[in-house]
Amino acid sequence: MKAAETASPAGGGFDILALVSEASGPGLVVLGLLAVASVLVWIIWFAKWMQLGRLMSSQRRFERSCNQAISGAEMLELAGEFKSAPGATVMRALSGRIHDDNLTLELLSAVSRRAITMEEQRAGALMPTLSSIASASPFVGLFGTVWGIMIAFQRIGAEKSASLPVVAPAIGEALVATAFGLFAAIPATIGYNYIDRRIGDLMDELSSTADVWVARIHADESKDRAKRGENPKA
Repeated sequence: MKAAETASPAGGGFDILALVSEASGPGLVVLGLLAVASVLVWIIWFAKWMQLGRLMSSQRRFERSCNQAISGAEMLELAGEFKSAPGATVMRALSGRIHDDNLTLELLSAVSRRAITMEEQRAGALMPTLSSIASASPFVGLFGTVWGIMIAFQRIGAEKSASLPVVAPAIGEALVATAFGLFAAIPATIGYNYIDRRIGDLMDELSSTADVWVARIHADESKDRAKRGENPKA
C-alpha cells in the first residue's frame, strides 16, 4: 500500500520520478539507456544542423566565386580560398589530375564523383548512430514493458491478488519504459529524415555543379594543350 501511495502523490498527479525510483534493476537499466539515447539524439541533431548550415553556406559562396571566374585555371585556384566548401574538395581533386598525360573528360568525371562520395561520407557522419537509435529504441522500450508486465504477474502470484496496489508499480514501470522508448525514437526518426534530406539536396546540387566544372576545366585544358601543340584527348 505504501508503494501505491508513493506512486500517487497528493492531488492525483502523475509522479514519474516516483515510478522511476521504484523500478526494478533491469528496468532502471532500460530507462537509463533510453534517457542517454534521447539526449544523444538532440546533440546529434543540433551538431548536424550546424554542420550542414556551414557546408551549404560555404558551398554557395564557392559556387558564386566559380561563376565569376573567367577560366578553369582560376576556378582551380579558388579551391584554396574556400577550404571548407564541399565543392572546393572536388576542385582540389580535379586540380591533382589536370596535368595527367592521359587526361580525358571521363577521367575528370570519375575523379569528381569520387570526391563527391568522400564529401557525402563526411556530411553523413553520425547518421548511422541516429538511425540506430530510431530503429532500436522502440524495441528497448518494449523490453522494459515486457519486464514490467512480468513483474506484475509475479506480484499477483505472490500476493494472490490482482488489486491495483499490487500491480500498479510494475504496470507503471512498463508504461514508463514504453514512453521513454518513444521519446527517443520519434525525434531520432524525424531528425534522421530531415537531415538525410538536407544532405541529399546538398549532394545533388554539388553533383550537378561539378559536371559543369568538369566540362569547363576539360575544355580549357584541351585548348591550352592545343596551343602548346599537344594532342588533347576527348
